[in-house]
Amino acid sequence: MAHIELENELPGIRGLMAFRPETAAPLNALAEILLRDDNNSLSRGERELIGTYVSYLNDCFFCQNVHGALAGHYLDCNIEQIDAIKNDPSSAPLSAKIKSLLSIAASVQKGGKNVTADQIEAAKDNRATDREIHDTVLIAASFCMFNRYVDGLGTWAPPDRDFYVSRAPQRALDGYESSVYK
Repeated sequence: MAHIELENELPGIRGLMAFRPETAAPLNALAEILLRDDNNSLSRGERELIGTYVSYLNDCFFCQNVHGALAGHYLDCNIEQIDAIKNDPSSAPLSAKIKSLLSIAASVQKGGKNVTADQIEAAKDNRATDREIHDTVLIAASFCMFNRYVDGLGTWAPPDRDFYVSRAPQRALDGYESSVYK
């Protein structure tokens, strides 16, 4: 039960967005650009993985499972493989570039000033572009906001993770600006 009366039974951020559609529009536009824009050298799966990892670090069950299912869909892996990445990205079968970007995302999750020059240099040494580093920081910062929005208002989340996995293919088609979120 959410901390406020949402006048709907939608889970997580969906219930909040239905409650305040005028704030949903800019939030969804931001998510659409950051996570789905095709003018990006990071894949949709890699960007969803960054959001998933930050949501995991923030202990936001709803967001880590929605975006983990999407990351798995895009990266053609299952939720258990996404769990393994969340638990230990340094030993996961990921490129050195993505590992270095996840390290930056983890520092942003703690606080922006926790990102170090050494982390940026490591990402650049692993062929991350300035745009990829920029987008990683913005995705991580945005997910901190999204996670606090979802959990700060005490929204509910379906406990069965198959709920998220089964909806990922359609969510991937619909995007973030679809009427599903409005």
